[in-house]
Amino acid sequence: MRFSDLDKITGGNIIQLAGNRNVSSLVTDSRKPIISDGSVFFALRGERHDGHQYIVELYQLGIRQFVIEKPFDHTLFPAANIILVGSVIAALQAIAAEHRRSFSIPVIGITGSNGKTIIKEWLFQLLSSDKNIAKNPGSYNSQTGVPLSVWGLQPNHQLGIFEAGISLPGEMEKLEKVIHPTIGIFTNIGTAHDEGFATLTEKIEEKLKLFSRVGLLIYCADHSELHEVIQLKKIPSLTWGSSDKATIKIKQVAARYELSYQQQLIYLQLPFSDKASIENCFHCVALLLHFGYSPAVIQERVRQLKSVPMRLELKQGINRCQVIDDTYNNDLAGLKISLDFLNSLQKKKKTLILSDILQSGLNEIELVDRIKALLIQSGISSFVGIGSMLSSHQAHFRDIKATFFRTTEEFLRSVKWENFESELILVKGARPFQFEKIVQQLQRKVHGTVMEIDLNKMVHNLNFFKSKLKSGVKLMAMVKAFAYGSGSEEVANLLQYHKVDYLGVAYADEGVELRKNNISLPIMVMNPAEENFTSLLSHCLEPVMYSLKMLRAFSQFIEGRPMTIHVEVDTGMHRLGFDEGDLPEIIAILKSHPSISIASVYSHLAGADEAAHDGFSQEQFGRFQRFYKTLTDSLGIKPLRHILNSPGILRFPDFQMEMVRLGIGLYGVNPTEGKVDQLQPVATLKTIVSQIKKIGKGETIGYGRKGKAENDMSLATIAIGYADGFSRSFSKGKGFVSIKGKKAPVIGNVCMDMTMVDVTHIDVQEGDEVIVFGEENPIQEVAASINTIPYEILTNTSERVKRVFFAESI
Repeated sequence: MRFSDLDKITGGNIIQLAGNRNVSSLVTDSRKPIISDGSVFFALRGERHDGHQYIVELYQLGIRQFVIEKPFDHTLFPAANIILVGSVIAALQAIAAEHRRSFSIPVIGITGSNGKTIIKEWLFQLLSSDKNIAKNPGSYNSQTGVPLSVWGLQPNHQLGIFEAGISLPGEMEKLEKVIHPTIGIFTNIGTAHDEGFATLTEKIEEKLKLFSRVGLLIYCADHSELHEVIQLKKIPSLTWGSSDKATIKIKQVAARYELSYQQQLIYLQLPFSDKASIENCFHCVALLLHFGYSPAVIQERVRQLKSVPMRLELKQGINRCQVIDDTYNNDLAGLKISLDFLNSLQKKKKTLILSDILQSGLNEIELVDRIKALLIQSGISSFVGIGSMLSSHQAHFRDIKATFFRTTEEFLRSVKWENFESELILVKGARPFQFEKIVQQLQRKVHGTVMEIDLNKMVHNLNFFKSKLKSGVKLMAMVKAFAYGSGSEEVANLLQYHKVDYLGVAYADEGVELRKNNISLPIMVMNPAEENFTSLLSHCLEPVMYSLKMLRAFSQFIEGRPMTIHVEVDTGMHRLGFDEGDLPEIIAILKSHPSISIASVYSHLAGADEAAHDGFSQEQFGRFQRFYKTLTDSLGIKPLRHILNSPGILRFPDFQMEMVRLGIGLYGVNPTEGKVDQLQPVATLKTIVSQIKKIGKGETIGYGRKGKAENDMSLATIAIGYADGFSRSFSKGKGFVSIKGKKAPVIGNVCMDMTMVDVTHIDVQEGDEVIVFGEENPIQEVAASINTIPYEILTNTSERVKRVFFAESI
């Protein structure tokens, strides 16, 4: 496909053709462009973003082909190919659909409410030894993810497996044109995205549009609503289930399943016992039967199925390193996703430890060419290749700092771990290479208590709050107090990648640490001290001036050097800030020190989270506006204004002004007294059961003998105490943890490193996982049990507790 073909394919108008280049790479994210002669950038627009804003930046980086829907002065880009279309996303889909039409291979399309990604990945595990397969990377199943996935079809592929997800009517018909499946799998129907559809039948009918041209549709006949709609539409089907209506009739017989199909009985044992995995597995079995696989082969392959990790993890490593653990699968599409995640972080030194990529369907020269291109695009500083294929082609990587080992064991015997220092290490390998052994050596050794931070949920929360902002309103993200206990460096990296406007910290040393870790965003320091002025200046940090004493000292220190400050106004919080009576001296000092510039003027609402204080919040806003007008009229400037925190963003849209501050809401904690269903809790604090004891009636437990067994009981000692941030206030039954979905109350006093809990009513084993707070044990309930707030619970979690950050993988 060449750029001159795009007008016919998209219905657009080529407004500039500087050179008729090939179309080889489709780029939709300006933060991770593939820079090549055949790259095409699609300037997608959404509620809070507009790709047209990044065209200048991408042109400077080397992108030379653009699909746009807003005209601009294209003469500023003399070497560019530019096509103007009615809808950029429709153009992206049309180009992918045209690409799909050039392939006559079988393509499996998967949709449904749950299980799409698992079934796709399991089918890949089951079939990839026989066929070269193209599939969505991760859960790229959206209106943009599907065309990007289908674009990955190459001549060497023998089978395509693509999932499609929708949330609104009218979306699936577009994806059907892109995927054009020949075989369909409808996983199930549930309540996800119900808000977009009037009835369940309407949702089923919309999803079925993916299968309008299939030769066969596989589904479970036990879903009666689904079965009825499909039968009415007369779609050729292969059904399975316990129902007599099913083509493949299944019943459980002891520890195995009996399948009746085409006048034969087949017996299978599944490596899963949960209902969801069993359903997902039988969709795969039905497809294998349709493809003609023998029962013996199906049983052997099903037995080898592995659970699908849906995330990659960012862990604290040895020698100030960070380790990205993606040790479960390895293909080119997955490698690209992992490298994109690596590039979203800001460490300058980046190391990749990579195994051979198995069953790629490419010849070895083409495969190593693609791997090398990804390494160069991602700015990899050091490359470690493990496997016979990579080792045999090491000369191919001679212009990259690289070392090679034929096996994981050879690497483990030869490596000097002290050579890994202050770097970001991506460990990505196929399962047979057992790269988890490498990760075990690279990650920092800590006890069994960890705080997991879900970066996908954090981005979701960020986008939710962004959606509440008026056009042009800037966002300052607060990363003070170790980013509310979540890890300042990692969170700041994510926020910088997602283009927030400002960061806020409490103290200068927090800002200095962020600068040392390559955070370049403007940083406001809320509580500076005179002894930190030099550090603030040398690290380009912006201090808050909140008192005349502070401003006087700062103006004497600065001695004509340019410096940016923020001005805090006390409008009723009575914590820090200038009063209205300070204005004459503030104005006089700033007029006599013109090198000091004001980035923003701000204040705090004392009761933004409660409707009972709305009248006072209005008063505060009025006082702030009066202070700001007097200050800025006198100085002839118009700095940014901000007064809203997380609850304020949700409750006072008219107070947004030029900027808002997002704090606890970013971490998924509802900051208001009302219900906010859209927020997703980011942090889960986990520990383990160290020991289980049987305690007789009347015996006492813990320091001070404060716990007493009222009856014979089972006692679990868990590996967390007040030194980890699990407060002594949780002692004597006030606190509780969750084990296997059940609450276990604290018995006796919380110790420094351990706590005892009552597990009499729970089937517990030593080593079992314990949820201190998280989805199973909401942090709001944990906080309420000791009459505090979620802020305190989050920020009290000790830095000795390992933070593990994870994001979507595969």
